[in-house]
Amino acid sequence: MKAPNFAYLRATDLPGALAALDSYGTGARILAGGQSLMPALNFRLDVPEVLIDINGVAALTGIEIQGDVIRIGALTRHAELEASAVIAAEAPLLAAAVRHVAHPAIRNRGTIGGSLSLADPAAELPACMVALEAELVLASSAGSRTIGAAAFFRGLFETDRRPNEILVEVRVKRQTPNRRHGFAELSRRHGDFAVVGIACQADVADAKVAALRLVVFGSESFPRVASHAAAAAQGRVLSRALRDDIVAALLEDLDPSDNLQGGAATKRQWAQILAGRVVAQITAA
Repeated sequence: MKAPNFAYLRATDLPGALAALDSYGTGARILAGGQSLMPALNFRLDVPEVLIDINGVAALTGIEIQGDVIRIGALTRHAELEASAVIAAEAPLLAAAVRHVAHPAIRNRGTIGGSLSLADPAAELPACMVALEAELVLASSAGSRTIGAAAFFRGLFETDRRPNEILVEVRVKRQTPNRRHGFAELSRRHGDFAVVGIACQADVADAKVAALRLVVFGSESFPRVASHAAAAAQGRVLSRALRDDIVAALLEDLDPSDNLQGGAATKRQWAQILAGRVVAQITAA
């Protein structure tokens, strides 16, 4: 297939990119890694008026510690997350999950901002951001605003980002000594889109669960926070019985749909199996 005709604008700074976005409005698309956008153009699933290339905007790059949070620029490549010592030490859930993102060629170009803005329900990073209770910073020519990850993802390829905004950075709380994580996903082959996945973070004190945040992705239209599973874990001692109760409670949180990847009942079963594995990672830590 061949992409449609469109104009191309290469931004060199954030104000220039935002000004271009104001000028073209809904006819503009932001080009970062392009790993999802370019196939969509080639299949003519998207026909924009202009591509605004933000790869030259240095302000959108970098991983750095700022007090008790990690700032991750929206242009950070998946491969940079994977190789980062800061991410490995301070956000190990991201380090565990990013290895499951597609294949090395994709990770070398794909960006964290692009993944979050696309909001593919099978993507690993949106689920991780919800589990980590990350904050996303969006900028427009009128200023910037910050939104929690759970509120950002609203549906199938749908987010709270407005047409005149660019996601500029992600802010994740640094790892604490009592925090544990778990990650697992099912795909037909490693690197394929996840059929079902689980991203989880837990705070543990005196061998008891102080807080559990378990997020299911792939089986529904957006990352699902498992509130019933969290309630089942609250204040409980780490044990096999706890794992079984979390897995059982998870059924009340799930609302998967039938599609070519499998039926709803099958996805529920897969989610429970993966949840058991993830909780085992947490209890064994």
